[in-house]
Amino acid sequence: VQLQASGGGLVESGGSLRLSCVASGRISRYGMGWFRQAPGKEREWISCISSRGDRRNYADSVRGRFTISRENAEDTMYLQMNSLKPEDTAVYYCAASFGHGCETYLYDWWGQGTQVTVSS
Repeated sequence: VQLQASGGGLVESGGSLRLSCVASGRISRYGMGWFRQAPGKEREWISCISSRGDRRNYADSVRGRFTISRENAEDTMYLQMNSLKPEDTAVYYCAASFGHGCETYLYDWWGQGTQVTVSS
């Protein structure tokens, strides 16, 4: 499956963005996740969602501010990001896995990333 992430941009601290991840194929059998990588840092997971959307996990750094969702009928996953902070600045990636979990090594298919920049 090929993934295309979009929706990034420049936003002020406290603002919101909604990221989308559109797949070229059916995503209904894949667990999906969002990850980010800031300059000079390792890629980190921030949220993941099970294939049916009934299980969701969030990193402590984004819990309560970000919401992951998916629309299998549209082969699309979303990340609603609210109350953004400058430390959220990173390239955001979406990914797909046959398993469920947020660990980076579980994911075999990756989108190209979309830049999110939060100004203070």
